[in-house]
Amino acid sequence: MKFKRRSHPFIRSDAAPMADVVFLLLIFFMLSSSFIIQPGIKIKLPEAITSQAQLERQLILTVSKDKKIFLNEKRIAMKDLLPELKNVFLDRKDKVLIIKADKRVLHGTVVEIMDKAKLAGAEKLAIATEVKR
Repeated sequence: MKFKRRSHPFIRSDAAPMADVVFLLLIFFMLSSSFIIQPGIKIKLPEAITSQAQLERQLILTVSKDKKIFLNEKRIAMKDLLPELKNVFLDRKDKVLIIKADKRVLHGTVVEIMDKAKLAGAEKLAIATEVKR
């Protein structure tokens, strides 16, 4: 008995579904990584091993390396900080202030800001840091 060998046609695999999957993964990672990056003022935070991410919308006071002060990205002069914080704390239920100071800012400047925040009515102060790697 003779068996006739059938020749198989060339088997092609379509790359379109694989490209779709890769494209969807790329979009997913691009969108999810954009929520991690905080837009706004460029500062270099000090590092700490015990850092924790704050995901809620908080009141953030930022001090850049050239001593520019921003309250939620609104520029404020040091002399206007106390009245501005008093106005903000009047409208807020939680009186928490997160201070994001560049690590090159002098300690005395940060202490002065913390003192003004307490005088304005801040109940809790937190200093933002980056996770030490």
